[in-house]
Amino acid sequence: MRAQKLTLAAVALTAGLALTACQDNGDSASASNDSGAATSSSSSSSSSSSAASSSSSAASTAGGSTSSKGSGSSADDDAPGSGGGQINTGPCKTAALGFSTAHGMGEGDFMVALKNTGDACYLKGFPGVDLKAGNGGGSISAGRTGVAPVTVVLKNGEETRFHLHYTPNTTGGSGVTITSLVVTPPNETHSKSVPVSLNLPASDKPSGGVTVDPVGTGKQ
Repeated sequence: MRAQKLTLAAVALTAGLALTACQDNGDSASASNDSGAATSSSSSSSSSSSAASSSSSAASTAGGSTSSKGSGSSADDDAPGSGGGQINTGPCKTAALGFSTAHGMGEGDFMVALKNTGDACYLKGFPGVDLKAGNGGGSISAGRTGVAPVTVVLKNGEETRFHLHYTPNTTGGSGVTITSLVVTPPNETHSKSVPVSLNLPASDKPSGGVTVDPVGTGKQ
C-alpha cells in the first residue's frame, strides 16, 4: 500500500514538472514573439523616419533651387533692347537725326541740337563742323576744345546738343558772314547742312578762332 502511494506521488510530481515546463516554454515563446514584434515595430519606425528625412531633404533641395532661380536675373532680363533705352542699336546715323540751332546763354556761344528720330542710339565724341561763308567766301573748319567726350544715349524723340564757340565781330568791319554749318555727327561720314547767320571777324587762323565741344557736354 505504501509502495502504491509512493508511485502515485511520483506520477503526480512528474506531471507537475511537465506542466511547469510547458508553461515556461509558452511564456518564453510569448516573450520571444513580443520581442520580435517590438523589434519589427522599431525597424518600421526607423524606416519611416529615414523616408521622412529623405523626403524632407528632397523638398528642401527643390525649394532651394526654385528660390535661387527666382532671385537671379533671367536671360530675358539681360537681353538686348530691355534696358529702357540704355541698350541701343549703335552710333546714331545722320539720316535719323533732326538738326536745329539756337544762340547760347553767352555771347559767342551757339548751340546745335540733335534729335533722334529713329531707334535708340548713342553719340560720343566731337562733331565735325564746317562754317560756310555766303557769296562763295569759303569755309572755316572748327577746332576742338579740351573738353572730355561723354556717351549720350538717345531714345526715339530725345535730343542732345553741342556748343560752338566763336568770337563775335565787334571790329566795325564787315567781317565774315557765315550762312550755314555743315555738321557731321561723331562716328559718321554723312553730313547735314544747317542754315545760320553768324558774323565773325576776319582772321588768319585756319579755324577762325571757332571751336566746338563734344556732343552732350556743357549746358544742355
